[in-house]
Amino acid sequence: MKQLSSDLAEHVATGATTLCWCWRLTRRDGVRQGFTDHDCDIAFDETVFEAAAGMTASEIRDTAGLSVDNLEVTGGVSSERLSEADLAAGLYDDAAVEIYRVNWTTPEQRVLMRSGNLGEVKRSGAAFTAEVRGLAHRLQETRGRLFQYTCDADLGDARCQVGLDDPAFRGTGALVTIASPSRFTVSGLGSFADGWFTHGLLTFTSGAAEAQSVEVKQHTKSGDVVGIELWSRARLPLTPGQSFTVTAGCDKRLATCQAKFANVVNFRGFPHMPGNDFLTVVSRPGSKSR
Repeated sequence: MKQLSSDLAEHVATGATTLCWCWRLTRRDGVRQGFTDHDCDIAFDETVFEAAAGMTASEIRDTAGLSVDNLEVTGGVSSERLSEADLAAGLYDDAAVEIYRVNWTTPEQRVLMRSGNLGEVKRSGAAFTAEVRGLAHRLQETRGRLFQYTCDADLGDARCQVGLDDPAFRGTGALVTIASPSRFTVSGLGSFADGWFTHGLLTFTSGAAEAQSVEVKQHTKSGDVVGIELWSRARLPLTPGQSFTVTAGCDKRLATCQAKFANVVNFRGFPHMPGNDFLTVVSRPGSKSR
């Protein structure tokens, strides 16, 4: 049950209320934005909740136990701060969300109704629908280490210790031709072997996508033509000559760690862990497989 302040409770009790919804988004890069379904901007907690977004929310559903409580927020990309390019580029993925019920005549009278994170975002032209997941969804995430064949470190981190500043593992280049927001040909990587940057990380250093980092789905080399395909779309517009840096990719296998990075001593997987084939091993002469 939500605890209302005495002033807000008194206002609600009148039966003639001036209430609205306010949403505050805090992206993983620290950018904080506010939106409201009221027809005028509202400000509190050093945040301006913008009316231009035209956002509406489904009913909030609470369930008993530890199941995830969800709701959906629907709106149009009409705010100058909420762009289709940023949504497509994933800048709002897993953003923290706070949803308030506010007396728009006196914003000090408000109550926090829900906090959580943005889940799946669906787009159709300038309209979007965003899933807001309750805090219980964190209980479904894997925490700690798993016993698995492949390495669970990130290439170049403190556990991996591969130096990504090494010219052998880092390239710089520029866009040449652009087929889509996630697929283009590039210059500057002609000295690297086909697939060297597959599973790597590309970071734009100029243009509208500057500072955006996206994982590389595929790096190809055919003659003098070098192609890059990303897992997610880059922020638009992409233009020929736009520069980037890219780091070598790792598929997390022991053989790759040894052959490509000579870093087996820091391999963080369990390549010799018994698998399903162990269950079929004959335990003693004359016995049946288990």
